[in-house]
Amino acid sequence: MNDSKNSIQLLVMDVDSTFINEEVIDLIAVHAEVGDQVADITERAMAGQLDFAASLTERVALLKGLPVSVLDEVRAQITLTRGARELVAAVQSGGGVVALVSGGFTPIIAPVAETMGITEVFANGLDSDEGLLTGLTSGRVIDPSAKAEIFGQLTRKYECDPARTVAIGDGANDVGMIAAAGLGVAFYAKPALVAAADVSVTNRDLREVLALIEAGAQE
Repeated sequence: MNDSKNSIQLLVMDVDSTFINEEVIDLIAVHAEVGDQVADITERAMAGQLDFAASLTERVALLKGLPVSVLDEVRAQITLTRGARELVAAVQSGGGVVALVSGGFTPIIAPVAETMGITEVFANGLDSDEGLLTGLTSGRVIDPSAKAEIFGQLTRKYECDPARTVAIGDGANDVGMIAAAGLGVAFYAKPALVAAADVSVTNRDLREVLALIEAGAQE
């Protein structure tokens, strides 16, 4: 851990519509021919109009019967948000830890994270049987309370000064971890998150977050 006085020790990011441009479950849903239905539920969940865990259960159930191989096709559709590589590299080069904490899915997120040297990845599993999705998640659901708890666990694990932590998200399910961070960033976010954040970035470019971090380091 870098002990430079103003360096960021921990950066925690949401994934869908933050670290990447897409909402992964919406992409998977297109293959199940329920794209519009799932996208509508996702939009309302991110706005805080629906309970996240219940909405996830409802959406994943609609994916039942899809071949697991679809996940490879979806992974190929993923694009990193502009500035993601620069932001991650800057924090890592300063000795900080980067973590991804997502209400999305590990089979999609983990391979992307690995290419960038991100080892702290928390997301939902997708249950399958004989090569087909069962319509169920596996493991702990990464809901708003889980995100906040994981943020706290990472802060303690790496013995971080809370003031030198950053959290970035876009939806209502990110409120807890945003509130816990030294700098909570609402990124092209829903109003429910903007109200809880220290700062709001309205352009889809994570280099703007990097600029905020660098400006804070110079104070």
